Amino acid sequence: MSTVAQTNAIDAVFARLKESGETALIPFLTMGDPDLETSVALVQAAEQAGAHMIELGVPYSDPLADGPVIQRASERALRNRVSLLDCIEVASKARSRGVRMPFILFTYFNPALQLGLDRFFGLLKEHGFSGVIIPDLPMEEDGETREIAGKAGIHLIPLVAPTSEARVERIASRASGFVYCVSSLGVTGVRTSFHEGIEEFLATVRKAARVPICVGFGISSREQAEKFAGSCDGVIVGSAIVRKIEETLPLLSSAEQDRMDEGIAAVRSFIAELKPRVRG
Repeated sequence: MSTVAQTNAIDAVFARLKESGETALIPFLTMGDPDLETSVALVQAAEQAGAHMIELGVPYSDPLADGPVIQRASERALRNRVSLLDCIEVASKARSRGVRMPFILFTYFNPALQLGLDRFFGLLKEHGFSGVIIPDLPMEEDGETREIAGKAGIHLIPLVAPTSEARVERIASRASGFVYCVSSLGVTGVRTSFHEGIEEFLATVRKAARVPICVGFGISSREQAEKFAGSCDGVIVGSAIVRKIEETLPLLSSAEQDRMDEGIAAVRSFIAELKPRVRG
């Protein structure tokens, strides 16, 4: 199995956070919602708010893992014909404006396959990505993708949901970058509670994994983030942020730049409020 270069930025961030006792804050944004230029500004705002790395979501017409909030965001972006290549380009524009945190692309498998896996991972490397999450690519079928990702120095980050202990261990033990632990059964979305066996599930993943573990699906507040901070290395927040964008950043014209700036500032403040306090 191919290995990823030691210089991967995700590894460096987790090593630094471990020394300082911090839990990684990993926001998710749907690219192109409300438009691509605003997506670049939102990536900048997320880093300014204290995010340690970020997931850039590719809008997709059949997002099986996504709940209604992210589905609506994808629909808005797709109406503007936002493509996989557009989403990758957002990373380059954000880098040109000084953003330094690691980028993780979140995409379903079909867009990557249509582009061609060699070209896909070549573009991710060229545009400064450190990882990729492909939720509909099962472990049993990821061999070729994992090999190409490894050669490009890109972490192929697996999702693991509560299932049999043997399967959890198989997925976690071969993970690259970090393990994305699904905190709730079903699709993404804001939740007020999580399934009863979550702590035991995370302990099983932790025991099997040789890389950090992060928790996502449903986290929407600092209180929830801190609930998991003692059991994981990072928290992923998607739907709550995307919903905030939906509420504060509708499609605006360039003549409404003041309102756009206010909306971006509101999202920045919301992300900053999610950041867990330093452990200990």
